[in-house]
Amino acid sequence: MKKVKIYITLKQGVLDPQGKAVQDSLQTLGYDGVKEARVGKYMELTVEDGENVEKKVEDMCAKLLANPVIEDYEYTIEEGVTQ
Repeated sequence: MKKVKIYITLKQGVLDPQGKAVQDSLQTLGYDGVKEARVGKYMELTVEDGENVEKKVEDMCAKLLANPVIEDYEYTIEEGVTQ
């Protein structure tokens, strides 16, 4: 088994209203040093070993997990995860 960690973020230039709300709230709480906040998604998948794991993860991200028009994604694959 392998553990896949996927990080999905909005592309630069795409408005992030949730990030803006976080930034405003932090500044309201006195954290004036926060000049920008961007909110993304993180997910973990446990997948079976096999051929083309990386290709399958790419397909999952492009077809379902991320919106490639407005989001970027990156991932890591950890070897030898046991159930």
